[in-house]
Amino acid sequence: MSELSFEKAYERLEQILETMNGGSVPLEEALKLYEEADILLRSCHGRLSSAEQKIETLIKQRNGELALDEQGQPQRTAFQPGMAR
Repeated sequence: MSELSFEKAYERLEQILETMNGGSVPLEEALKLYEEADILLRSCHGRLSSAEQKIETLIKQRNGELALDEQGQPQRTAFQPGMAR
């Protein structure tokens, strides 16, 4: 499988989910779809983790220090599908 953009991988995951939820997928095809989805999920998770780390380094206060939340953790913005588009 060639390397897809995050958006294309997410879109393909949605397609796989719709297909598998249809209930009429033969076992062999379902296994192939499951394997493909697993690869796509790992890819998307890795990209999100990397993006989160980059965002954490960019969210800084004016004095150059990382902006922290109430628990002392780096401030983050929740991911919402479609944000990267």
